[in-house]
Amino acid sequence: MSVAAALEALDAFLGERFTRSKSELEQHGRSESYFPLTPPDGVAYPETAEEVQRIVQICAEHACPVIGWGAGSSLEGHGQAVNGGVTVDFTRMNKVLEIRPADMDVTIQPGVTREALNEELRATGLFFPVDPGANATLGGMAMTRASGTTTVRYGSMRDNVLGLKAVLADGRTIETGTRARKSAAGYDLTALFVGSEGTLGLVTELTLRLHGIPEAVSAGICAFPDMGSAVTAVMETIQMGIPMARIEFVDAATARAFSAYSGMAMADSPHLLVEFNGSPESVTQDAERFAEIVADNGGSPFEWSTREEERRALWALRHNGYYAILASRKGARAVVTDICVPISRLAEAVEETQADIAASGIPGPILGHVGDGNFHAILLLDPDKPEDLVEAKRLSHRMAERALRMGGTCTGEHGVGHGKLAYMEEEHGMGWQVMGEIKRALDPQNIMNPGKLVPQG
Repeated sequence: MSVAAALEALDAFLGERFTRSKSELEQHGRSESYFPLTPPDGVAYPETAEEVQRIVQICAEHACPVIGWGAGSSLEGHGQAVNGGVTVDFTRMNKVLEIRPADMDVTIQPGVTREALNEELRATGLFFPVDPGANATLGGMAMTRASGTTTVRYGSMRDNVLGLKAVLADGRTIETGTRARKSAAGYDLTALFVGSEGTLGLVTELTLRLHGIPEAVSAGICAFPDMGSAVTAVMETIQMGIPMARIEFVDAATARAFSAYSGMAMADSPHLLVEFNGSPESVTQDAERFAEIVADNGGSPFEWSTREEERRALWALRHNGYYAILASRKGARAVVTDICVPISRLAEAVEETQADIAASGIPGPILGHVGDGNFHAILLLDPDKPEDLVEAKRLSHRMAERALRMGGTCTGEHGVGHGKLAYMEEEHGMGWQVMGEIKRALDPQNIMNPGKLVPQG
């Protein structure tokens, strides 16, 4: 391996769009979570698919690692250069290439962000629904198989990527999928790449499914005496076929953090935040039916509205949840957990996790996507106390083991990176070894985002 030779060749190829400045290397070595700084040896800023292909060819020639980078918002160290190498930053590949309203799809470059795409779509009456909270790039969202607050209605990235173009480790470019709404033609290579975390290739183009902007939206909030009654209300809502667009929960500790951060007075108890999409009549009926279920399960009156400014304020509260929780402990860093269990086990999983956190002495507010059985504990630690990180990792480990014991997964939406490698074999068995065989077949030099997702060594 000759990283130095690759760096020299890339410098000659890209000029000012290739950098080895300390500040930019450190920027691309950080993680939103607790992982230590791990900078690459160089950062490339391509503007075309052809440039990405040439970058990969140069790196392959010198067996130099290649790491894709979107907005840097991932939480399991996906973008960190754990083996050194070159980070390919896609922020300049941010064009919406073609919108096809009649077919309700769009083709974009991977550096387009979720919010930028929806801004571009405003005049069409369409929108892209996957909403992880952060304004992530859609290429990064595809690579981590992202989901979020709207998954209960619109699905995750797995359900909304129709096809893609990718540069493989040897420099070949492939195109997967079609714009047809279904196909029985061979292996589903699109699904293979969505969630591959850049370990199989670099995506240079995405074709995405779009959805109609709903005619009307209602949203609201209610409190419950305990998590069990809140989850029961959600299960009854799903079983009755009431079509929720979002249904989020927060525990009492998160409600306190929200109140302190936003100035909105919330009861010191678990809450549900809910949204319905449809016609003016249907969103009213859905909200009223949900209010009855809430009352039957001991919840507070369901306060809801169809006014846009009130709905925006409610979801801004949820989207700023991570920062509200961080602000509740001055100077804290966070270990952000992410497990998903069958909904019937959700209340049990949350209650066991709350008991663990209470016994640990580390604050750990909980919030999540109750309609999917997915929740996060934000474990707050003092960066000057190494023992806090040890304890937070222990709590996170117990959460992952709990999810697997209950028939769930160690990561509902954040992905594996190098933070969740320890649980892959237990979750997938021999299937994880097969993932490694696929990786070796497509990337025998192990240059594509090494150290992540698949068996190492």
